[in-house]
Amino acid sequence: MNIILFDTTRAHENLLPLTFTRPLADIRIGIFTIREKWEKQIPGIYSYWTEPYLSVKFPAVFENENLFIAGNCLPSPALSDMITDLSSGEALTYKQELIAYKGHKEGFLRQQFESVKELDVPPLSIEMLYDIFIKNGEAMIDDFKYITSHGNSSVPSPTNRIIGDPYFPDGTPKIFIEPGATVECAVLNVMNGPIYIGKEVEIMEGSCIRAPFAACNHSVVNMGTRIYGATTLGPYCKAGGELNNVVMFGYSNKAHDGFLGNAVIGEWCNLGAGATASNLKNDYSEIKLWNYTTRRFLRTGLQFCGLIMGDHSKAGINTMFNTATVIGVGVNIHGAGFPRNFVASFSEGGTSGFNDVQLPRFFSIAEKVMARRNMTLTEIDKTILESIYNQAEQYK
Repeated sequence: MNIILFDTTRAHENLLPLTFTRPLADIRIGIFTIREKWEKQIPGIYSYWTEPYLSVKFPAVFENENLFIAGNCLPSPALSDMITDLSSGEALTYKQELIAYKGHKEGFLRQQFESVKELDVPPLSIEMLYDIFIKNGEAMIDDFKYITSHGNSSVPSPTNRIIGDPYFPDGTPKIFIEPGATVECAVLNVMNGPIYIGKEVEIMEGSCIRAPFAACNHSVVNMGTRIYGATTLGPYCKAGGELNNVVMFGYSNKAHDGFLGNAVIGEWCNLGAGATASNLKNDYSEIKLWNYTTRRFLRTGLQFCGLIMGDHSKAGINTMFNTATVIGVGVNIHGAGFPRNFVASFSEGGTSGFNDVQLPRFFSIAEKVMARRNMTLTEIDKTILESIYNQAEQYK
């Protein structure tokens, strides 16, 4: 089956700056990315329908018959069954929003469907930036169920202290440890959900972890780290200090002391030692968060919201972030005091002001950072980042 995960314009724009560098379906929530979740539910050949400048790296592949699925929707067995049962020319919607369509390219582009099925209940989806950390626990439990039904866990080392019943009522374990992972002298609290430890992960001694929690392949939790659920460390992430309900997409570091809560961190980010981000206003009032679509701060209905950081952004030692700060792509924050709570992409500075980050210098640094993980900044990557750089001017 040829499956195309499509970006909706509204969700793509509302999820900036994270979607500057990826299609919606490449967002990590729970343990897997959204694309990985669908691949496990509906086998097929997958591609993306996304922004033109991203299509250079994420091209759409069309056949005579295609299955289009909204890239911000997370699968469930029931939703997957409804989608695979669609007839040719038939669409699935919720409140007139397209969830899936089976048919040819022209029918999708023109939104001309032969028949429409309407969902009675909304699918689990991400519409706003804060949905990623709010819904992370629910998504993680679904992913954990898939993993435990398709793999075998190593037995936790006796040096660890486990708090709570290590098994669900159906007898499946609440702790799943992949081969090659090292977990020693840690406190693992599973009273509120499962803990997933991926391949080659290292949880160092003295770490205290409360479920739900996921550490994806090759991630590291440093000594004495305190982590509250629902937190996800993507592949090759490093964590230290204190984290509470944080999603790190991958290849990013917050390896030292400092607090991060109700936050989303993209790829190739680094928070220096002592960097701390507030997730609660001093007056306990409702939080407003920067929105790229409206170019203003919108009410969220939330009391807790921390740092949102786009790919390739960094913060120097002892950086302090205000509640609900949104940092774009390729930003370098440093200096004393609190920077403003929205910083456009490719900006460098702090409370004293910001300057543009020049692309040649940025590329040089990014290449060095990625080389440490045996990854390469390709010419296609540079083309995408240059497009984001050109877009950034309108937000400065």
